[in-house]
Amino acid sequence: MNEDRARPLLPLAIFFAILAVSTASIFIRKAQEEAPSLVIAAGRLTLASLALAPVALTRHRAELRRLQRGDLLLALVSGICLALHFATWISSLEYTSIASSVVLVSTAPLWVALLSPLLLHERVRPLALVGMLLALVGGSVIGVSDSCRWIDGGLACPSFAEFIQGRAMLGNVLALAGAWAVTGYLIIGRKLRARISLVPYIFVVYGIAAAALIVIMLAAGQTPLGYSPLTYVWILLLALVPQLIGHSTYNWALKYLPAALVSVTVLGEPIGSTILGYLVFGETPGWIKVIGAVFILAGIYLAARQEE
Repeated sequence: MNEDRARPLLPLAIFFAILAVSTASIFIRKAQEEAPSLVIAAGRLTLASLALAPVALTRHRAELRRLQRGDLLLALVSGICLALHFATWISSLEYTSIASSVVLVSTAPLWVALLSPLLLHERVRPLALVGMLLALVGGSVIGVSDSCRWIDGGLACPSFAEFIQGRAMLGNVLALAGAWAVTGYLIIGRKLRARISLVPYIFVVYGIAAAALIVIMLAAGQTPLGYSPLTYVWILLLALVPQLIGHSTYNWALKYLPAALVSVTVLGEPIGSTILGYLVFGETPGWIKVIGAVFILAGIYLAARQEE
């Protein structure tokens, strides 16, 4: 599809992509009632790759054979980044709230904007630096909100040693690591999608990510077998809805839009996931966490605005 035909479809497609990816944290939480995080991550990418295989290997076999060594190397790095993203982010949901996790993992547009001069040959404007500062402040506020409590008009916090060892703090760090990993995935995707069509690209990258996650899962001594049918239903929904619909739509848009502009659309995911987290699990974010989220989202918006 050429750019003139694709551009009118971009807003609607990205809207549905946001709706799709917002369901991910809910499906993950449901699956985590039985399955470990690495099993869920490996199952998500494996099932998505298997669903793509019939189309990729029949209709796009010739293009897959024409892929250059350099493109395959970049796809390998992209797939590893995607695997690390899901391994860290899905694990973060075991330790911290849905709101904290999705807000921190959604800082990816900030890192994309800051890496653009080095990797995409785009200069960083002062607005991006202001955005980075706001996002760092917001991340600090969320980290404090998960460990501290407002008691008798004052903020009661644990010692520094207890703070860095807390479950919520570990979850927040894992979510931030997930943001850094998906940053590499988006930047490489911007480069490869300029010359590789959608299905071959996502088939190769999802397949590499699935293989990497299977290796990590087995190295951790975990097995994909022995869970209830409902758990496998949640993992299948995770592969079909947020992965094949949500992530694949983002990858489609990378051919027509800059990486930072595509990545800023994940701003909608924290809102959708937080609403679903409240409706399904009754998780209500406190006012301190809301303030931190506002800082982060404002920072991301300012950092990515240079791409508009």
